[in-house]
Amino acid sequence: MSQTRPNILFIMADQMAAPLLPLHDARSPIRMPHLDALARDGVVFDSAYCNSPLCAPSRFCLMSGQLPSRIGAWDNAADFPADIPTYAHYLRALGYRTALSGKMHFCGPDQLHGYEERLTSDIYPADYGWAVNWDAPDVRASWYHNMSSVLQAGPCVRSNQLDFDEEVVFKANQYLFDHVRNTPEQPFCLTVSMTHP
Repeated sequence: MSQTRPNILFIMADQMAAPLLPLHDARSPIRMPHLDALARDGVVFDSAYCNSPLCAPSRFCLMSGQLPSRIGAWDNAADFPADIPTYAHYLRALGYRTALSGKMHFCGPDQLHGYEERLTSDIYPADYGWAVNWDAPDVRASWYHNMSSVLQAGPCVRSNQLDFDEEVVFKANQYLFDHVRNTPEQPFCLTVSMTHP
């Protein structure tokens, strides 16, 4: 690790209910020794709130430090404008290696938004095919709010999201080991973003 600039490992996951985690509630039945150790030795934001209840706008606000209304992030099909600087841009300017492993909901051609490397693809395609078309609000894709989630209820051994999260963690670990071997003197910022908590 650089003596003047700390390495940054930024871990995020969808639908994480922070008040239920042991780092916020010692009586929590959840066991997560590795995250507990990171929380104990790192930084925990216990008074932070996301600016949007939706995934993509929340991520874009976090990356840019701006409100959804300022950057036009109204829903999960929002295009994050490529000309808006992110923390990845600022850290690169300070000499950090920046990498992203996982989900960020980047739609459109810019799949980096300041990161030097994208270790995985996004779980959703970069086009808008998976999102609601607000120009035709009465038309829904066949998978949208249908009965499949009810019919397929029950234990899930494997899913696209679980497979994706495994790849995200594998690629992040690989990046960390490669960094230590090849460029240990350069500080890094690795964002690891999973679909499941």
